[in-house]
Amino acid sequence: MGITLENVSYIYQNGTPFASSALSDVSLTIEDGSYTAVIGHTGSGKSTILQLLNGLLVPTEGSVKVFNTLITPTSVNKEIRQIRKQVGLVFQFAENQIFEETVLKDVAFGPQNFGISSEEAEAIAREKLAMVGIDSSLFERSPFELSGGQMRRVAIAGILAMEPSILVLDEPTAGLDPVGRKELMALFKKLHQDGITIVLVTHLMDDVAEFADQVYVMEKGKLVKSGKPSLVFQDIEFMENVQLGVPRITRFAYKLVKRGLSFKQLPIRIEEFKEFING
Repeated sequence: MGITLENVSYIYQNGTPFASSALSDVSLTIEDGSYTAVIGHTGSGKSTILQLLNGLLVPTEGSVKVFNTLITPTSVNKEIRQIRKQVGLVFQFAENQIFEETVLKDVAFGPQNFGISSEEAEAIAREKLAMVGIDSSLFERSPFELSGGQMRRVAIAGILAMEPSILVLDEPTAGLDPVGRKELMALFKKLHQDGITIVLVTHLMDDVAEFADQVYVMEKGKLVKSGKPSLVFQDIEFMENVQLGVPRITRFAYKLVKRGLSFKQLPIRIEEFKEFING
C-alpha cells in the first residue's frame, strides 16, 4: 500500500524548445501510515513530486503506484481521477483554492463532485469544518470575509471532506503567524495519529524533526539523501551544502561539541537535549 515512485523523471513542456527537467530517475516510497517529509531548496523538484502523488502530473518516464493504481507516461485523466479522492493535496497558500459563495458550500463541493448527495456532503462539511476549528457561526459567511488563517483552514477542510487516506501538504503554514502555524501543525499531528498518512513539504527543519518519521532530501531534481530525521540531521555539513541546514537545537548541540562536549548522537528535538542535560 502507500505510494511508490519508481525511476521517475519529469520534464515540463517536454518536446518543446522550452523543455525543462524537474526530476531525474527518482525512486522513493511513502509508507502507509507514515509521516514523511520531502525537503529541498527552491527548484529541487519537491513540488513536482507532490503533484505526481495525486495524478495532477503523470511522469515523463518511470511510474507512480498509488495503492493499486499505476500511473505511467501514457495514463489519462479518467483512469486516475479517483486517486485525487484518496490523496488530498493542500497547496501552498491553500486559501487560493476557495471559490464558493459560503464556507459550507465550498467544503461540500468536493464530495458532491464525486457523487455524494448534497445533504450528506453538507454533513461531512460541517464535521470537517469543526475538525479544523471553524465555528458554526461562520458556515454561512462568505469565505472571502474570513481572516487568512481561517480561509486556509476552510481550504484544508475542503480537502479533508474528500476523506483521503493520504494528505499531501505543500508548505501548509507559509505566511501564518507563530500561533496559527503551531495550531495547524498540531491538527496535522492529530490527523496522523488518527490514521491518515501525511506527506509534508517544508523549509522548517524543526518541523521535520518534530513530526516526521521519514525524510527525503531533494537537490536539482534528484534524490540525494533519505532516512530517519534523527540520522539525516547528523550530517550537518551535507545539509548545509544543500542549503537546508538542521534543527536549531542540533546546531546548538554541534557548537557544544566543538567546545568539547560529547553526544552519543546529536539531538534533533529539544526534549532529547533536555534528557541529555538531566542525565
